[in-house]
Amino acid sequence: MSAAEPDQRASQKRAAKDQRDERRARKREAVIAKRSSKDRQRRKPTKNHDLPIKQFSFVALDDQGKATRGVEKAPTAGAAHLALLRRGLQPVELSERRSILKFEITKKMVPRKEVMNFSRQLSVFIRAGVPIMESLEVILEETTGKMMRVVVTDMIDALRNGDTFAAAAASHPEAFPNYYVGILESAELTGNLDAVLNQLADYMDRDLKARSKITSALIYPAVVAVLSIVVVVILTVFVLPRFVVFFKSLNAKLPLVTRLMLDMSGYLTRWWFVLVGGAVILVALFLTMRRTKNGRAILDSWLLRIPVIGDITQTSILERTLRILASMLRAGVDMPRSMAVMAESANNSVYRTAIEHIRDEMMEGQGLATPLARTGLFPGAARQMLRVGEETGTLDQQLEVAATYYGRELETKVDHATSLFEPAIIIVMGVVVGFVAIALISAMYGIYNQVQIH
Repeated sequence: MSAAEPDQRASQKRAAKDQRDERRARKREAVIAKRSSKDRQRRKPTKNHDLPIKQFSFVALDDQGKATRGVEKAPTAGAAHLALLRRGLQPVELSERRSILKFEITKKMVPRKEVMNFSRQLSVFIRAGVPIMESLEVILEETTGKMMRVVVTDMIDALRNGDTFAAAAASHPEAFPNYYVGILESAELTGNLDAVLNQLADYMDRDLKARSKITSALIYPAVVAVLSIVVVVILTVFVLPRFVVFFKSLNAKLPLVTRLMLDMSGYLTRWWFVLVGGAVILVALFLTMRRTKNGRAILDSWLLRIPVIGDITQTSILERTLRILASMLRAGVDMPRSMAVMAESANNSVYRTAIEHIRDEMMEGQGLATPLARTGLFPGAARQMLRVGEETGTLDQQLEVAATYYGRELETKVDHATSLFEPAIIIVMGVVVGFVAIALISAMYGIYNQVQIH
């Protein structure tokens, strides 16, 4: 065998290997092309004129800043949003009008943490120069939440159909609040979408941390309160009735404290359904009032008057509304629209009505600080900060300073309320258990004395 034969065989093996690799590559390319074709067909955008026409109720602001209500017909919420903008109206609220058969008892919301992560990721991609469609497709692949995946998918389809990014976001109020959409609209006009998305993510991050801190502070008092209720129910339903049978078998004369305790236990045991029914009626009345405008106003007014809780609620409203107004003004949103969104974000009828009056008086040329002071709902520190900001042209900065101040006040008040709530629960629990102990011990002592006498 010559020396050239091993080289020839090696070259033949390499050629055969290259042919196999080439066939595999062609097969792989064919599979990828087939999958891409199916994916394009599956994700082919649906034109708006192919979709059924729906009715959307809206609240919008006209050129004079006055609120206008009506119904807009369009195939999608994004198309209705754009139609209102073309008419010179700034949408504040936009929701689909559903029939009775499509009535939703509870409306699910996308977790704020997922929206925050979405905003942060999109800001990074846009800052890096990645087109917004490609950015959303990459974010869609990395999103794990089911509701957020549906939202991002619908937004991609809306952008393919020609909607703006803000209009696509407006189609999903379960994910993006009114202030979020308003800031996006301004950002698209000014071209600083990446910076605004990062600011929105920062705001949501602060809001989530504040909510988490409040929740953590209330966990222990809530557990203590629940345990206290459980102990009272066990004493009333299971323990005390057995003592009733025991005392009756002895025919003993019981002290007044013991008789009161046993009578109370018997009443709760016999008429428990009355208490449960009363609780159900109260809950139903509460839910009914929350669904009506006048009833909600009454409940919100009562909430602000409750000691400690009312103070915390007012501080929370101030921190949230001032920070949202600061974010919207910093993003370039006009003052009437910012005030309208600020009113909606209050989540309190008393403050919502007051802020709407402030906006109307401001549009009449009375400024912001003076109408705000007349409401009596904003403390002196907030009024002074806003007056300085209005006079010096640094209103957004002063609003941010005020929001930060009330954020710290909120943390302090929650900690103080928690420190008061814990000993209050313990004292109430001690009084209940002490009352039961005294009643039982005094009864046993009385029975012992009667036996000694006889």
